[in-house]
Amino acid sequence: MKYFLTNAIPYVNAKPHVGHALEFVQSDVIRRYRKILGDDVFLLCGSDDNAIKNVQAAEAVGKEVLEFVDENSKLFQDLANKLNVKFDVFQRGSSEDHYKSSQELWNKCFENGDIYVKDYTGFYCVGCELFYEKDELNENGECFEHPGKPLQEVSESNYFFKLSNYQEQIKNLIDSGGLKITPESRKNEMLSFIERGLQDISVSRSNERAKNWGVPVPGDNTQRMYVWFDALNIYRSGLGNDYEKYWPADVHVIGKGITRFHAIYWPAFLLSAKLPLPKSLFIHGYFTVNGQKMSKTLGNVVDPIELVNKYGTDALRYYLLSQIPSTDDGDFSEEKLKTVYNAHLANGLGNLVARVSKLCEKVNLVGPTQQSEFSKEVAEKLFSFEFNRALEKIWEEIKIIDQTINEKKPWELEDQALVSVLKSLIPQITQIAFDLQPFLPETSEKILAQFSGEIKSSQPLFPRI
Repeated sequence: MKYFLTNAIPYVNAKPHVGHALEFVQSDVIRRYRKILGDDVFLLCGSDDNAIKNVQAAEAVGKEVLEFVDENSKLFQDLANKLNVKFDVFQRGSSEDHYKSSQELWNKCFENGDIYVKDYTGFYCVGCELFYEKDELNENGECFEHPGKPLQEVSESNYFFKLSNYQEQIKNLIDSGGLKITPESRKNEMLSFIERGLQDISVSRSNERAKNWGVPVPGDNTQRMYVWFDALNIYRSGLGNDYEKYWPADVHVIGKGITRFHAIYWPAFLLSAKLPLPKSLFIHGYFTVNGQKMSKTLGNVVDPIELVNKYGTDALRYYLLSQIPSTDDGDFSEEKLKTVYNAHLANGLGNLVARVSKLCEKVNLVGPTQQSEFSKEVAEKLFSFEFNRALEKIWEEIKIIDQTINEKKPWELEDQALVSVLKSLIPQITQIAFDLQPFLPETSEKILAQFSGEIKSSQPLFPRI
């Protein structure tokens, strides 16, 4: 069975931060889980090269836009590699095949009568790449996503998309679960937004404002496509020759700040173009760092590659997946990362594996046939994207095994009595290792290898720090 999932397509106006690492790892967990189940899985990510904020960031450092986005796009791919995240394709928004696919999508919507020209004045947030109505702004007239950053008042002639034509269809789609939204709270937010009435949206910007960067509007060389029209289409253009095999997406993995684009705009574009719709959205929350919003001004933007170099790939994966609620906001603290590393990984999982393997080596035990299924509770949590809950279940099992060891004191036993205790522990450890495969792939592989064939002690999985 095919299973197509996507990351959000990150802006590449700056290097990646720890929030990007969270989403990369979440998507990779889903990918690995589905592959173990036997699905034909395709994971797509890419870079949103065409945003105005990329143009402005390139200008600020005196670089050509293409050179700038090329450099930053590579940093995101490097991060994925560091995190042991396997993308089947990383589609660039500046690629020729993406331009062609986006122009084809535009033409389908245009031919259906849903794109028209209109003079417009509005308040534009460069951070969101979005026009806002006054009633959508905070008391200071600022975007809620980017407080403290004044909006630009823009007046120009743009192409507009008749979003209002699709209000009832999209409402019914979300309400019925035709587009399933996890968590339920985000679904309710979107239904509430739709209830206020959908307004037609600008889907182009002038060449002057876009600095001649982005996908050209077909038949009009004075305009470039609005970034949220073309960037969403990376999900389709990135499939290339595999489009018929994998589209539509089974799930888009995104952050809460871009829910509207994926739950309302994207389905509307596809409905207009008479193309199949994605099946579901999984929406995670945001990061704070030591209780504060991440920002360059505060100087608290966390570099995930530095963390991997310091603590290891699986250690960072574990923190992100276990300590950050899957669908809610969470806080990052390096001090807490150290605490969790020592308590859960070094003294928990790592110590358990070391203790048992050393005892098995003492009596020359051979590992049995490996586990081949996820434990029921872990499988249920994985299926519903509750990654932190799944890891809670696994660590409950680790505590139970530790308790058993402390009660039975196998280090005081000899011969058959020791063998009997160990033979009861080994399948439990291999089950834990099997369940950990989507979360901590390197660690689970080491444990499964260690407990197959003749069991030997080894270097600590997680040396204490």
